Amino acid sequence: MTNTRRLVFPALLAAGVLWGTTVPLSKVALGWLPPGWLAFGRFALAAAVLLVASRSRLRAAASPAILVTGAIGYGGSVLLQNLGIERTSVTHAALLIGATPVMVAIIAAALRHSVARPLAWSGFALSLAGVGLIAGGQGSASSLGGDALVLAAQLISAGFTVSQARLLRGRDPIAVTGLQLAAAAVAVLPIALVTEHHAAGPGTMTSLLATIGLVLAGTVLPTSLFAFGQSRVSADVAGAFLNLEPLVGAIMGIALFAEPAGPVQVAGGAAITVGIGLSSFQVVRRERRRFASQDRADAAALAMATAAPAVASAAHGVASAAHGVASAAHGVASAAHGVASVEPAAVAVGTEPALPGTGAAAPVMSAAGEAPSMVKRTRFPKKRPADAARLRRPRFGPSAQRAHPFSRSRRERNRRGRARHR
Repeated sequence: MTNTRRLVFPALLAAGVLWGTTVPLSKVALGWLPPGWLAFGRFALAAAVLLVASRSRLRAAASPAILVTGAIGYGGSVLLQNLGIERTSVTHAALLIGATPVMVAIIAAALRHSVARPLAWSGFALSLAGVGLIAGGQGSASSLGGDALVLAAQLISAGFTVSQARLLRGRDPIAVTGLQLAAAAVAVLPIALVTEHHAAGPGTMTSLLATIGLVLAGTVLPTSLFAFGQSRVSADVAGAFLNLEPLVGAIMGIALFAEPAGPVQVAGGAAITVGIGLSSFQVVRRERRRFASQDRADAAALAMATAAPAVASAAHGVASAAHGVASAAHGVASAAHGVASVEPAAVAVGTEPALPGTGAAAPVMSAAGEAPSMVKRTRFPKKRPADAARLRRPRFGPSAQRAHPFSRSRRERNRRGRARHR
């Protein structure tokens, strides 16, 4: 796998574990802040951190769909979850959150985004049975109304998880998450102003630290990590890691809040745990196979890119050799043309006596103006009578001057000129 793909599953795993702390931390923070104001403060502070971190990429990530889904998906689900946690136990709320992956798989299959395998569906059904056991067996500090609000919140969260796969495509996950949390804070603020006019109780150091932990460890980190992983895997694969949230929340509820775990809760938790294992194993193994096939394709492409220069060099060598062969062929053709341009030996019409010391007869001219035999013929111009007379004239001495046709006339002109000056 590449470095980015290696980080996908650790990011989703860390997001599931960190989200498991949100239910216990919310229970403590609700001791001094009402549900609406807690949701607003949580989203506003987390959005401020993420918007500053991704300020250079906000323009590319902003869209109306991002803002609407953030207001409903984060704002609506967390507000209902806070209202439900206020009315039920931490263990109940945490285990009921285990229904989220089942809802994600059902919604994804209904919208034809992805379809889980039969083994995964059996795990989802077992998790739903465990949720039914927990909701039916009421324990201390729990109520049916609170459980219903938590389930409604998880239904909204499941639809939001499925829609995120399309919204995150081609966008920066940190910038998208910051914009969605800001939209959620804006959507929750009017509800908090209208319905909640005072604090739920006096603020303590424990509740303040729980609120800070809820903002950082329960919102900023898990939402960013989950958005990063969800942008690279399908919705049902990302939803499988949400199964860690109920386990972590239930363990913290029993350990920190001393909530009793009766046989019904234990049976329901065991059913949810086994269902988590069945559903998660199937989808994670499928995604790992897909990553492995992509890695093999990337390795093959890299090998081809690495071998391309060698292939190009070999092709250049072949082209150079072909050019050399073509040059040699051109030379042979030129030689053949030169041989063809030499005329055959002229037929001798007579011979001279044999040369001394040789037994061969000297070649004679076959005709006037032609070259000897075995030599390329050269045509010399024929001599004209005027040229012959000119060549016979003497070229030196007084006779040559007198013989020149222009000598007498020149002397006469000179004589007349001298006489005219006198």
